[in-house]
Amino acid sequence: MRFQELRSAEDLIDLVDEVGFLPFFGNHIPDFSVEDCCPRELWFSDEVDGPWEWKGPIARSGHCIYGKLFDGKAGFVSREWLPDFANFRRDGYDFDARYDDGLASRKDKGIVDMVQEHGALLSKNLKDLCNYRKGGNKGFDTVITRLQMETYITIADFVYRKDKFGRTYGWGVAKYSTPEELFGYDFMTSAYGSEPSVSREKIVEHLKKVLPDVEEQWILKLIDL
Repeated sequence: MRFQELRSAEDLIDLVDEVGFLPFFGNHIPDFSVEDCCPRELWFSDEVDGPWEWKGPIARSGHCIYGKLFDGKAGFVSREWLPDFANFRRDGYDFDARYDDGLASRKDKGIVDMVQEHGALLSKNLKDLCNYRKGGNKGFDTVITRLQMETYITIADFVYRKDKFGRTYGWGVAKYSTPEELFGYDFMTSAYGSEPSVSREKIVEHLKKVLPDVEEQWILKLIDL
């Protein structure tokens, strides 16, 4: 099915609120992404903001989370569906309990602990603090992607460099935080009273209604780890 054309950050927020889950890039479900819904002229335009510029304001809006959430690629999950999504993706574990049960690595814990200590960190600062420098730890992208997929870490904003005229330029630098920091611990754990399988089934049934022509196997491919 076709969704509304996106021409502003507000349009994108409205669509995420409506569908609950929305990948940023085209994927195995036709027409189900920001890329599919946004006109070509808004990508990398010098005259108007487009999807790349909208990501930061939307991430800090409180309407949703943004990060690598679908098959290791970027996308949005609405605030409404975030507790069930976290319950399912975390398999009911807080991070410390996951680590204590041997289900998370020391590298995972190092990043989570550092982000929790500081509240939010730019990726370059997080790499420095966790010794992802030359000759130090390796695999930062793998670890940070896994933690986003498990919903323990999320992108809170993007920070851009500015020229001498105060104009932003270049690629935005991701600022990482935890969903608990952004939305509160009680909210993020509000679905923990249900089995993760129950949260997963709720998400699947919802997406079947949003995507009535899509087979369940493709929905599962989108939402499963």
